[in-house]
Amino acid sequence: MVSRVRVWLNRTYAENVFFMDQLRRNPSDRAVEIHATHGDPDSPVLAAADTAALEPEGLSPAGYVEYALDQCARRGIDVFVPRLHQAAIVAHRADFAAAGTALLAPTPEAVAVFEDKVTAYEAVRSVGVPVPPWFRVRTADELLAAVEELEEAGHRACFKPASGAGGVGFRMITRSPFSLAQLSGFPSPYVQLDLALSALREAEEPVDLLVMPRLEQPEVSVDCLTGPDNRVRLMVGRTKNGRRRGFTLDERWLEPARLIAEGFGLHYLSNIQFRMLGDRPVLLDVNTRAAGGLHQLSLCGVNAPWAAVQLALGEDPGRVEPPFLGQDYAVVSGPRPLGSPTLTEQQPEDSGEAAVCLPAPTAPLAASAAAAAGAGAALPL
Repeated sequence: MVSRVRVWLNRTYAENVFFMDQLRRNPSDRAVEIHATHGDPDSPVLAAADTAALEPEGLSPAGYVEYALDQCARRGIDVFVPRLHQAAIVAHRADFAAAGTALLAPTPEAVAVFEDKVTAYEAVRSVGVPVPPWFRVRTADELLAAVEELEEAGHRACFKPASGAGGVGFRMITRSPFSLAQLSGFPSPYVQLDLALSALREAEEPVDLLVMPRLEQPEVSVDCLTGPDNRVRLMVGRTKNGRRRGFTLDERWLEPARLIAEGFGLHYLSNIQFRMLGDRPVLLDVNTRAAGGLHQLSLCGVNAPWAAVQLALGEDPGRVEPPFLGQDYAVVSGPRPLGSPTLTEQQPEDSGEAAVCLPAPTAPLAASAAAAAGAGAALPL
């Protein structure tokens, strides 16, 4: 009789409820139990898990590693999918292995390269992957010089933090003065240059921004599954052009992603994003984790989360080819169950965690349901 697999996801995105659903509906018909931890008691992943706990706040990276090792040992975790403190965790891979836990995460070297976007751009450019022009900015004068140089070259300037995830901190520069137009409609990502310069001059903490041209659509987000032998097992591009989404196996997107995934030790699940600069694709970002939209590959007949868990367990799934490419689709939001509004917190002895008593997880919702926190399910167009 094949034993169950115990998987832990720590402080992950709401949309990963679909990651969890796919693990349970795996094609191997293997029993999977999921443990989830989070700092937010209303995170949908807590309600979707078989067991859940609130994470202790204020731990240093080293302290969090100790907490994680204790979780793995006490809960019999077979595969740990770390998001929070990924860099500190992967540096202790041998310690987790000694506890019987495989890390579904890249090498420490890969995490270090791609934690900082400037370091990442320099590294991938050295292996021949096109990158946009960029400037590292720490002062108002540097920001002004970068914007002027980009504008002289015919680009619209934008910036984002040199480190960070998702679109947090992304802004587009405008020289239009603030007016009533900015007070109507929804908030926009545009920021007036003079306001940005003033904010940098008055900043009381270090500033570290990446300034670059505003890149054009389509955006192609390449989901990769790479083995510890540095060979890609799965690679599919998800295209985004406005509301319309789709899939691609075009090598102009896949080949540079393959160079990055195989060349930098992006083991297990990663996501590599490209956009257009003029008429050519250039690198936008590299995520050393599964993308929130990874579950959308199910529209191509692929269960990427399960293939990754198999790989982490040493059960190599081999080359995973999508049997077909799904039709174009749009992403919409929908309801997802949460835990009881009166969560009971108990402090287990010497555990350093708050246990959350949740109702038994409901049956997985239909594919049209989405995480309540704005995560998207795929609907065909």
